[in-house]
Amino acid sequence: MVSFIICLAILLLGYFTYGKVVDNTFGPDDRETPAVRINDGVDYVVMPQWKLFLVQLLNIAGLGPIFGAMQGALWGPIVFLWITFGTIFAGGVHDYFSGMISERNEGGSIAEVTGKYLGHAMQNVMRVFSVVLLIMVGTVFAVGPAGLIVTLCKNSGATGFLSTTLFWLVLILIYYFIATFISIDKIIGKIYPLFGICLIVMAVGVIIGIYTNPEFTIPEIWDHLYNMHPAGTPVWSFMFITVACGAISGFHSTQSPLMARCMKSEKQGHFVFYGAMVAEGIIALIWAAAGCSLYEVTGGLNTGLSAALAEGQSAAIYDVCSRTMGGIGTALAMIGVVVCPITSGDTAFRSARLTLADWFKIDQGSYANRLKLCIPVLGVGAVLGIGNALGYIDYTVIWRYFSWTNQTLAMIVLWAASMFLFVEKKNYWITAVPATFMSAVSSTYFILAPECLGGLVNSKTADGATVYNTAVAYPIGVIFAIALLVIFLMATKRHTAKAQA
Repeated sequence: MVSFIICLAILLLGYFTYGKVVDNTFGPDDRETPAVRINDGVDYVVMPQWKLFLVQLLNIAGLGPIFGAMQGALWGPIVFLWITFGTIFAGGVHDYFSGMISERNEGGSIAEVTGKYLGHAMQNVMRVFSVVLLIMVGTVFAVGPAGLIVTLCKNSGATGFLSTTLFWLVLILIYYFIATFISIDKIIGKIYPLFGICLIVMAVGVIIGIYTNPEFTIPEIWDHLYNMHPAGTPVWSFMFITVACGAISGFHSTQSPLMARCMKSEKQGHFVFYGAMVAEGIIALIWAAAGCSLYEVTGGLNTGLSAALAEGQSAAIYDVCSRTMGGIGTALAMIGVVVCPITSGDTAFRSARLTLADWFKIDQGSYANRLKLCIPVLGVGAVLGIGNALGYIDYTVIWRYFSWTNQTLAMIVLWAASMFLFVEKKNYWITAVPATFMSAVSSTYFILAPECLGGLVNSKTADGATVYNTAVAYPIGVIFAIALLVIFLMATKRHTAKAQA
């Protein structure tokens, strides 16, 4: 497991070195933060740094670094490289600036912040984009756990309403309403740190179980520098889209403003935002290592992992935990696969409420104003969730676009951060380079993915396997990324000329 240890060391070193470079580039100071200046007792509440870190970790993580990393392990140990360097140079940068720029702008939602630096048109696009994305995430993280709880109840012999998805879904939605409505420190601030610790313990238990069991061997990167995906899916850009939460994820930018409204000092940003992303990267690295080491490899392909994932992602988590930690692992997995999605769902709905509040300038200090937004936001989520549970609504087609839209959101936020740094006369290349990279990733995926343009540009073999038209997609992706970089540089020149006039 030399490759794993090296990547783990690089992640930790990256926090103390490049993370500090990012922090110094932004330049935190002693100005009064929104949590202190506004302090409305609802969304703007001062919380201790350790709690900010654990809540931020659970907000951005949930099961993302587990599901995504195990799916990414299908490509083999080369996924370690994306998790490691993606976290340090892209994800950590993205999360840090999305949180700190929000903090500098009264804790504004990411749509408002992006609009300030990329223009009013982009602001409106991001407003709609963010609300739709957040409600979809919240709904999925209500339906999924409800189904898992039903499975657990049935396996334990429960019958009646306890074995119905609708009952548990309604219960989860009621909790979501309460968590979205009341002060952030009443539920989220109290229970999230405990579940954040649970998420960390799960990961530590898995890697100890792998290390102490001679049956499991984490393969080395240099011995597997090739595509191990059983379906032959290209590494670029599918792996970079699949492993989102463990490297860089646009969803994080919708969550960072929650903690930006709770910081006592700007100097907490390095630990809270960049640190939480590095912690998530470490968790993803561990689960990717589990995917690479626990399952059979046939003909140089990860066929065993593919078969395990085909049984369902939750089933795969149970399998990993039970094989590495025994009975304790099974208990942790049961908590993790049910609780972690719920903790991402409630903050998704809360972020949707705050995005709408910023959009329509609705003060959230009063109960009445919060109800005006909680009711429609949770109402839409309830219609989608209950409709899906009863078989009347199938929004899985829309959900297929989440992977692409998620990374496209990260791309947009990085471009907004680049403009912020330019306006502040600071080194904007620290965000412009990963923004350019993610522009190439998102555009290439959009061309190749079956749910996007893949049906038009790709072809099929006689046995039905997909032949990806990379000869067309790769050059277009590179050209698109370069074009956005040129547009950004031209915008900086226009801004300079306007300032000098």
